[in-house]
Amino acid sequence: MKTLPVRIYDHRFAFPPEAEDENRHVNNIEYVRMLQEAAIAHTHQNGWAPEELRARGWTWVVRAHFIEYLQPCRAGEEIHLYTWVADFRRIRSQRQYRFVRAADGVVLAKARTDWVFLDLRTGRPTAIPPEIRAAYTLVPEGEQI
Repeated sequence: MKTLPVRIYDHRFAFPPEAEDENRHVNNIEYVRMLQEAAIAHTHQNGWAPEELRARGWTWVVRAHFIEYLQPCRAGEEIHLYTWVADFRRIRSQRQYRFVRAADGVVLAKARTDWVFLDLRTGRPTAIPPEIRAAYTLVPEGEQI
């Protein structure tokens, strides 16, 4: 039985010390890693574990990431990484994100990822099935964090 969709998923974490670079803030690649981790966690929360997708011969792949860094982040700071699905197209979906420092509510970064739905058997993009679309409630622009 599928769960009710979580519109905006709150992925809480802190970057480890090794995430900081020579500039004494979290390295850019660490943000990308967390984008993927949060997207997978949200998908799992909404009833589609990666194993279930693979069992049906499906997966999501990244077409593009865009990240706007607004404030530096330091290792050890508690972060709320909010993520939601902003739209669905035939074979693609845009997911948006906000990295928010828990201590003061400051938005550290905004991001979006363009995901493509893939048929594992053919290795080609395929239409997003209705049951996948039904697992999410789109968050319109005026309701985003």
